[in-house]
Amino acid sequence: MLTALSARVLTSAHSDIIADRLDSDPYATCLVGSRFLREMSSARMGGEFWGITGGRDGIFFAGSNLIPVSGDAKAMRAFASLAMRRGRRSASLMGRSELVTTVWEALEPKWGPARAIRWNQPVLTCVQPPAVPPDARVGRANPHDLDLYYPAAVAMFTAEIGIDPRQGDGGRSYSAKLRDLLSRGHCFARIEDGRVIFKAEIGAMTATTALIQGVWVDPEWRGRGIGAAGMAAVVAAIQQGLGKVPCLYVNDFNSAARAAYSRVGFTQVASFTSVLF
Repeated sequence: MLTALSARVLTSAHSDIIADRLDSDPYATCLVGSRFLREMSSARMGGEFWGITGGRDGIFFAGSNLIPVSGDAKAMRAFASLAMRRGRRSASLMGRSELVTTVWEALEPKWGPARAIRWNQPVLTCVQPPAVPPDARVGRANPHDLDLYYPAAVAMFTAEIGIDPRQGDGGRSYSAKLRDLLSRGHCFARIEDGRVIFKAEIGAMTATTALIQGVWVDPEWRGRGIGAAGMAAVVAAIQQGLGKVPCLYVNDFNSAARAAYSRVGFTQVASFTSVLF
C-alpha cells in the first residue's frame, strides 16, 4: 500500500519519464509542460515534480498550482499526503477531473472548505482551421497597449476567479505579468475607440500546443459574434504563425463561451476540475 513516503521529489534523472508522460497527454498537461525543464530547476520552473517509483507510477507538479499529471487513486492519495506534510503553498488544485477529485477527497478534511470548485471544465482543442471567418481587427497587442489592456484583464480575472488581481500590492505583480505576456506577443485584442472589446492570451505553450486563457468580451459588445470571430483570429495565429494546436478549458456552465468555441471548431478531449483555495 502506498504511503506519503512513496511520493518523492523528482530530479533531472527522471526527466525522460516526465517528458514521456507529458507528451502522451499534450492538451491536458500543456500548463505543466510549458514549465518543464530537463535540468529540473525548481526556481526556473516555478515548482517541482513529485513522483511515485521515480515517476513510473505517478507524476504530480507542485507550484503556484497543484497539478496531478498521471497515476492511479493510490498515487493521488500519496501525493495528497505529501502536500499536507509540506503545507498549502498553492492557489489551486487543477487538472484532469478523475485525478483532481481523488486528491481533493484526501486534502479536503485538512484544507477545506475550498473557496470555489469548478467540477466540470471541458478541455477543448481546435485541430482544423477555424470554421468561422477570423476577425481581421483582432491582432497582437504590445507593451504600448498595457494601459488599454489592463482594465479588460482585471475585469476578466475578477469575474472568472472571484478575486481582484490588484489586491495585495496594488496590481504591480499583475501588471508585470501582463507586460511580460505583451512583450512576448502572447496577447490578442480588438480595440475600438481606445477600448479593448475582445481579448485573449496564450497562457502556456509547449513544442506542440498553445493554451488559450483570459478570453473576454466587453459586456456591452456581447451577443454580436465578436467572441467567435475573435477566437477564430487567435486560433489562426496559433496554427499558422506558431505551428501549434490551440487548446483551452472552459467552465461547463458558460454556455455562451462554449457555443462560441463550438462554432470556431473546438472539440472536447478531456475534462478538468479546479479547486480554488
